[in-house]
Amino acid sequence: MSARGQVSAGELLQLVRSGRAVTRGALQQATGLSRATVGQRLDRLFRAGWLREGAGGPVGSPLGGRPSITLEFDDSHAVVLAADLETRHARAAVLSLTGEILAEHSGTLVVEDGPDAVLGDLGHWFGELLEKAGHRAEEVCGIGLAVPGPVDTASGRVVQPPIMPGWDGYDIRGRLARAFTEATGAPPVPVLVDNDANLMAYGEQRTGFPDCSAFVLVKVSTGIGAGVVVDGSLFRGIDGGAGDIGHIRVGTEALCRCGSYGCLAAVASGGAVARRLAEDGVPAASGSDVRDLLAAGHPAASALAREAGRQVGDVLATVVTLLNPGVLMIAGDLAGTAFLTGVRELLYQRALPRSTAHLHVVTSRLWERAGLVGAGALVVEHLYAPERVEERLMALGV
Repeated sequence: MSARGQVSAGELLQLVRSGRAVTRGALQQATGLSRATVGQRLDRLFRAGWLREGAGGPVGSPLGGRPSITLEFDDSHAVVLAADLETRHARAAVLSLTGEILAEHSGTLVVEDGPDAVLGDLGHWFGELLEKAGHRAEEVCGIGLAVPGPVDTASGRVVQPPIMPGWDGYDIRGRLARAFTEATGAPPVPVLVDNDANLMAYGEQRTGFPDCSAFVLVKVSTGIGAGVVVDGSLFRGIDGGAGDIGHIRVGTEALCRCGSYGCLAAVASGGAVARRLAEDGVPAASGSDVRDLLAAGHPAASALAREAGRQVGDVLATVVTLLNPGVLMIAGDLAGTAFLTGVRELLYQRALPRSTAHLHVVTSRLWERAGLVGAGALVVEHLYAPERVEERLMALGV
């Protein structure tokens, strides 16, 4: 927080949103600001429509005197758009600023059709979803997008994505902002792009495990990737490459879609399991096909999923030893009993007991909505960060 006397309206909003100080008196105590100064800065937030007085009744002030009314973040003043791209399927939604899904749509979108077409289609989806949710396009404050590849978050561009041909270095932010405007007529809004496993991890950790200081999610679908949340923040590495465990070499000669041999994804992803099933005469072309076979109890699919889980578990023993997480979550098309059994077999066999003594190995709780929830939360945390609040308040003239 800024030095006393320099605490901004954005920092007051952060205190209220986090629940650390939810009355005027508590804000005075937390910041050292005078009552008048707190009142002036809160007034800006009220005029912007970002704060409201709570309905829960008065509470005692830490400074004594008459009871103070609670303050709340007003999530009704804007909405967020979010989309989660897979290789052949996508999901999009309108969300409230507190993460509630207000309208949702899923359907076929093929990333190999290229970014211009795919992002253009998403723009149309967004327009239809806003109408379904009963919100105007002008109420949208930002868009979050999850993609199945490594992302340089500074530029919002994917970097050498193995399963996204034609997307390398493409201006995703600019195209999706234009697609939104073309579909709705509204001015462009900020667009944030991140890796799908990252945003799934962010959504799952925030909603289900907020007190876990080291959280790892592994998504096993067409490819394999991991998202890592440390102390409530995504750990991306220096250029967005953290968590790309699907391209760790595991000592086989299988050719991976990245062009290398022996990658974990080449032998243990949903795509790899689908190929092995197809070779044995079982109709399967993708991780989603494997998911359907597993749901139907197909014995060959179950056996291969368990074997894939063992291969992933062997790699995760190193991940767990390195990061010492409290929660290891398995998500994606293969995240069922057979795969999870295989993961546990090798993980607990190979990792030191010290590393797994307090580890919870679980499956996804938000399932197909995890990426949407994470993408929405990423936009909200970006737009309502203290320094950005000041910029936006000035732009609003309050």
